[in-house]
Amino acid sequence: MKKCAIAMLFVIAVIGCTNKKEQIKAVKKQLNTFSNPILQGFYPDPSICKVDDSYYLINSTFAYFPGIPIFKSDDLVNWKQIGNALDRVEQLDLEGLEVSQGVFAPAISYHNGVFYIINTIVGGKNNFIISASDPAGPWSNPTWLPKVEGIDPSMFFDKDDKTYVVFNSNPPNNSPEYDGHRTIKIIELDVKNLKTVGEAKIIINKGAKPEDKPIWIEGPHIYNRNGFYYVMAAEGGTAEEHSEVVFRSKNILGPYKSYKNNPILTQRNLDVNRQNPITSTGHADIIKDINGNWWGVFLGCRPYNKNYFNTGRETFMAPVKWKNDWPVFDLEGDVVKDRYQITLNKSLAHVQSVNADFIDEFNADTLAFDWLFLRTPKEKWYSLLNGELTIKTRPETTSGTSNPSFIGYRQKHLFGQVTTNLSFKPVSENEKAGLIALQNEMHYYYLCKSLKDNTPVVQLLKSTENGTEEIAFTSIKESDKISFKIEAKGTYYNFYYSINNTDWQVLNKNVDARFLSTKQAGGFVGTIYGMYTTSSGNKSKNKAVYHWFKNKNIN
Repeated sequence: MKKCAIAMLFVIAVIGCTNKKEQIKAVKKQLNTFSNPILQGFYPDPSICKVDDSYYLINSTFAYFPGIPIFKSDDLVNWKQIGNALDRVEQLDLEGLEVSQGVFAPAISYHNGVFYIINTIVGGKNNFIISASDPAGPWSNPTWLPKVEGIDPSMFFDKDDKTYVVFNSNPPNNSPEYDGHRTIKIIELDVKNLKTVGEAKIIINKGAKPEDKPIWIEGPHIYNRNGFYYVMAAEGGTAEEHSEVVFRSKNILGPYKSYKNNPILTQRNLDVNRQNPITSTGHADIIKDINGNWWGVFLGCRPYNKNYFNTGRETFMAPVKWKNDWPVFDLEGDVVKDRYQITLNKSLAHVQSVNADFIDEFNADTLAFDWLFLRTPKEKWYSLLNGELTIKTRPETTSGTSNPSFIGYRQKHLFGQVTTNLSFKPVSENEKAGLIALQNEMHYYYLCKSLKDNTPVVQLLKSTENGTEEIAFTSIKESDKISFKIEAKGTYYNFYYSINNTDWQVLNKNVDARFLSTKQAGGFVGTIYGMYTTSSGNKSKNKAVYHWFKNKNIN
């Protein structure tokens, strides 16, 4: 036994002498677990790229400004937002667009020291490219691509220095054989001058199984591995039938062969009554990590009842394996898990999650990256000073398609609450300020302070097709400050107010949350909580001063 122990020590010593660097490297690797979704709340259509030892992730933002958040991670688990790609008026004008128009499905890539994002503005000038040497910005102004007719473009840099753009486009001869009949096209790009070369060519018609009349083949990316070009794309629409499929070819221009076991990712065939379902999975992008393992990021939804969800389409991640040179999502079963193991090169300790509780006391000189405007602000109607966020009360409303005095934060939790504290003295019934839960122009609840018969009141307004209706109100004593709280409880919301920020009064409970769900409201966004003041179409010189804002998970 003693001899064995000595021998073992010798072996360890020899290994330590001959392979010390590898041992040290191995010691630093740890098996850890990450939680899904990796980005909670309205973060759809993820695209990812790797540069050196870092990863960069971006998402769609539709009619919210600034557009396209840039997240960075050194381990695929701990993500930090480092900027927004479209943060200047000259880059992104969203005036007049509906909430679910605007920035659709951006794709990020890196080549020869330059980051690129290619993207679509639906309702705008369509497809464009921006670039930056630093992903945190600044990013260039858009260069528009008139020959890229469709949505969801993605760039691919081939080994022969040629560059291509793949995108969702029209059916052959622009004559669809059925609703949802689309194609994937490819066109060469002169990346130096950011101009397309020649004409676009169809490489995928209809989808993975044309005989089944698949709908909405979209969100394509091209990868190159072991002598094959792979086109991976979403299919089936963005609801419960959503999926991811893959094709491959020896030639980048095709012909492409569909994988016989497509789709490689979907949840559409599972029991709708399963516990804690994740649905609508698709619109994926894959990447090899620094340890040689493959991962896929994709959108998914967390419904609370019969596929109603208010948190929007969120970003998930799962392992990817290669089977006979085909990429396949390895979900460890049929169901997307809320946790997967991953090998990291360092400890997860001391890292703040982007999904953690959020508090802003407005002590910074600029707003944090977490905040969103509804469309592009073209004038400075807000200011930050001495721990106060002052917002001018303006005529624009969230029922319109302009830029209201609204500063929003994503609903990240099925069971959560947001609270805020503000100072506001209305001088007419048209003037209101408070906290809104917004899905789109015709689907929101607005908890606000206003006047009614010259008496201060707290109101709960519900949007209608032509404006709002009051569904609850109460008279209050005038005070310097008032606090509002919206509590999400899955299928319903509760609305509270407090004059002293301690004793919370219920204004209305068990208000139907489905009204703000994607299933009822439609579109592609999630619910956004917003600090919001309006004079309801009339001129005003008033203002609301917000002292803090908090978002908390209460599950």
